[in-house]
Amino acid sequence: MRVTLAEDSTLLREGLVRLLAEEGHEVVAAVADGSALLAAVDADRPDVAVIDVRMPPTHTDEGLRAALEIRRRWPSVGVLVLSQYVERRYATELLSSDPTGVGYLLKDRVAQVGEFLDAISRVGDGGAAFDPEVVRQLISRTSHHDPLNRLTAREREVLARMAQGHTNAGIAGQLHVSQSAVEKHVNAIFDKLDLTHTTGYSRRVLAVLRYIGS
Repeated sequence: MRVTLAEDSTLLREGLVRLLAEEGHEVVAAVADGSALLAAVDADRPDVAVIDVRMPPTHTDEGLRAALEIRRRWPSVGVLVLSQYVERRYATELLSSDPTGVGYLLKDRVAQVGEFLDAISRVGDGGAAFDPEVVRQLISRTSHHDPLNRLTAREREVLARMAQGHTNAGIAGQLHVSQSAVEKHVNAIFDKLDLTHTTGYSRRVLAVLRYIGS
């Protein structure tokens, strides 16, 4: 993968550059703020941009705004956002339109090298990669009118793994059930969340994300 990094911490940025290079990825640019990120993506058109949510000058949402701009201007570029905490508003804004080629990981997950590298590959290939804790908080609403309350406990387990970007085969292995059983749960989820007529991969992610702003 050709990767652009945007992280204001020099130590973390250089560490990620070294890690990605050792794993065979090409880091085409490593920058420290949103403006430099947009210029780098425009010049290099990477497969994936790995972006810290909070960067200079205000350390609030510069990375998020740059990520949204990348999604708007260069939709073929995957966006993997790194955040210190689960920030629901940020996740909602980034993922509410087209949740393909998008990831949202907590920075702690970077320490899980295999998971981090897998997330980059999934996002770069047009898939999705969501931190399990992000997914847990996004689906933890309790309103009686929430369509997610129609799901069984097993369907919610399947849904959480779908939202993390796992395939049906991967979910089957994790839950120790057959792939056909997972496919039945997935179809039930689509029916209960009124996503039956939505086509394409995105409905797997929309099963979690479609209602998070409601």
